[in-house]
Amino acid sequence: APVGFWDPLGLAAGSTNFDYKRRREVEIKHGRVAMFATMGYILPEFWRLPGFLSPSYGIKYAEMPNGLAAISKVPALGWAQFFAFIFIVELNVYNEQVNGEPGNYGAGFLGIRSIGIMSPGFKDPETRKKKLNAEIANGRLAMMAIIG
Repeated sequence: APVGFWDPLGLAAGSTNFDYKRRREVEIKHGRVAMFATMGYILPEFWRLPGFLSPSYGIKYAEMPNGLAAISKVPALGWAQFFAFIFIVELNVYNEQVNGEPGNYGAGFLGIRSIGIMSPGFKDPETRKKKLNAEIANGRLAMMAIIG
């Protein structure tokens, strides 16, 4: 971890190696989601996709409000598509760890291997460790940022 092991409340006492790896995997996954959420909160302030969010309902991306106000503007079928996509990705893409390493699903740098672009990744162990620590630190920051 970027700041070392720190557990002042003793919540990790009595945990097994499996528990530790599971918690680290969950931390990394939540950090990745929070990083995307933070970008999704900031980006519409500066740029919008052209075209329609929902052609059948006549909703344009440019007409969508920013922040949490956008939640009520997305049609129910849009939310259904969103959650179906997440369900498929969770079941088919990010469901198996590589080398027992938490958060490593074999998708490569930025997950581009899951869309067919092959990436050699980071072979040097020190570089991998540095990149993972940066991802964990940025994920923690994003989790705090998206809370508000």
